[in-house]
Amino acid sequence: MRKRSPSHSLSSYGSGWSANRRVAIIAAAVAILLAIAGLVAMLTGGGTSHQAPDTAAPAQTGSPSSSEPDPKPSSGSGSVPKPPQISEPVAYAKAAAQMLWSYDTRDTSRDKQLAAMRAWMTTETKYADWASVSGQVPDPVLWSRMADQNQHAIAHVIEGHYPGAFKQAVAEDPSAITEAYIYVVTVNGKQTLSWKKGGVGAEERAVTLAVQCRPNHDCTLAAIAPSVTQ
Repeated sequence: MRKRSPSHSLSSYGSGWSANRRVAIIAAAVAILLAIAGLVAMLTGGGTSHQAPDTAAPAQTGSPSSSEPDPKPSSGSGSVPKPPQISEPVAYAKAAAQMLWSYDTRDTSRDKQLAAMRAWMTTETKYADWASVSGQVPDPVLWSRMADQNQHAIAHVIEGHYPGAFKQAVAEDPSAITEAYIYVVTVNGKQTLSWKKGGVGAEERAVTLAVQCRPNHDCTLAAIAPSVTQ
């Protein structure tokens, strides 16, 4: 019989895009995103949480409080890799998804996890929704409980793609994206969790990301959508 996980997986804690950042992101790609009913629903709708298999401990978490200062970006820490130097949106989104679905409480504190994740974000504050990304990380109490159990996770990315509606909109008006160069990418994969005494668990994952890739620049992460669009 598979042992029950002592906690939720790291990616179970997204709480949706903050209102002001969502408005900025929508405005940046208005000719594309606002023209697509499916993506509009994705951007304005509530998030859906994903629970790890056989999880037992309840959790109450969400986006960090507005009073909580943003961590200073790092170049990579513990289980969080450095952001890759990639200028192709789908490839960057796949790397970002793998980063989001992987963690190791044995060698990475919550503060270091957040700081290393922050380094993946766009520095253009007009388009960066840090709350949607930092909201993936459990609160300090739950992170401590996960660390007590040596909980860690690895991810395997299966594929990444532009949602059909996004591709159609770009085809109809290729110039509309050239203000912010924000691309919508959906990534599918699998996350495997491990903890003390041989505990294991696994589940399929999917996430839709907003990735900024300006010409002649490496891509960066702008936001995580509250729901997945294929």
